[in-house]
Amino acid sequence: MGCGLLFLFIGSTFAGEFSILFLLFAAAAFFLGFMFHRLSPHPEPTRFSTIRKMRQRSRDRKEDKRPEDDHEK
Repeated sequence: MGCGLLFLFIGSTFAGEFSILFLLFAAAAFFLGFMFHRLSPHPEPTRFSTIRKMRQRSRDRKEDKRPEDDHEK
């Protein structure tokens, strides 16, 4: 939306009819879009999840095999 309004502003400038409202609305649309993007929760990354699970399982197995006195140190 912000890009479209920015193009309208540029077009109005080239046409000789300078319309500052297009520029203001474009800036507001970019700002709102940026804020909505920053505030929205991002999904948990699923890329390489299988590798992460395999590494975690191997760490868990290594911790289970350690003697009890290693945990106290």
